[in-house]
Amino acid sequence: MSWNKNYDGSKCGYDQKYSDGNKYYETSKYYGGNTRTNAADAKITSFKPYKEKCATVTGETTADCVNTPAPIVPLVTGAVAKIPVVLAELTIQVNVNSIIDLPEYAWEIKDIKKHLKVTQCLLIQDTNILFLKGFVRKNIQYATRNCSSSQSFCGDIKHCTVDVPWSCTTPVFFNGIAPLAPIPRTATEFEYLRQQKLHSPEFAEKDRLMSGDLSEFNQISTEFFNELPYCELISSRIVEFDEQLGRVYHDYYKMPFEEKQFKSIEEKMVIFLTLKILQNRQVAIPPTGLAAIPDEDC
Repeated sequence: MSWNKNYDGSKCGYDQKYSDGNKYYETSKYYGGNTRTNAADAKITSFKPYKEKCATVTGETTADCVNTPAPIVPLVTGAVAKIPVVLAELTIQVNVNSIIDLPEYAWEIKDIKKHLKVTQCLLIQDTNILFLKGFVRKNIQYATRNCSSSQSFCGDIKHCTVDVPWSCTTPVFFNGIAPLAPIPRTATEFEYLRQQKLHSPEFAEKDRLMSGDLSEFNQISTEFFNELPYCELISSRIVEFDEQLGRVYHDYYKMPFEEKQFKSIEEKMVIFLTLKILQNRQVAIPPTGLAAIPDEDC
């Protein structure tokens, strides 16, 4: 029987893989050194069927943790809390039309995964107009060609991730509570009285000029830091129609008659976005008739 040897020089005792033409066997040898010059004097220390090194999985069962309910001590005396208050909840429809150019020719769209991202949600007060901006991150999986015949078509599944931008404005009807009106900053000037002599022949010596001091500038300015309304996303739903552009049958290759290549996709999306508009407000919480729950251990 003839053997084909394959060396693995990563160790001092070089591991070898033997093949008899049907199966592979793995041996460990000791060479007495770190070079292959001692191969003639090597001694086999083990001989076992060869196994390819691949991923390993380690699993275990986690035992349950024991817990004991702890007493809840509520605040029953009343308080003033600063909490988010819902101004409005609404569903917005955004219509998007875009064209996506793939980096190579594709033959079929296998799947498109979508995730909605919002980068701006800003309420312009005194106009009640909401500005929205964001994008839809799309991962497009498509099929390419490696080989084909009149009855078969084989290739790879590749992917391309793109961000499709969108933006819109919409009026807001406050079905919760109207936002607090912003308080503008104020600036007030004031002056001090100044008396000075009059040096002119038309005035008597006892006359005095009494007026504000033009050499001074005095001001009181007040700036209010208003609470800006903000958005909270609730849900989104995307309805889309994707169509391949410029599909061409390739005469050079043999393939099923339905297979055509393309590189551009035109998509039409209707996005339904539900969100809340909130504002941090001070809310008075009245006292309740509940007594504090005593600790059972006391």
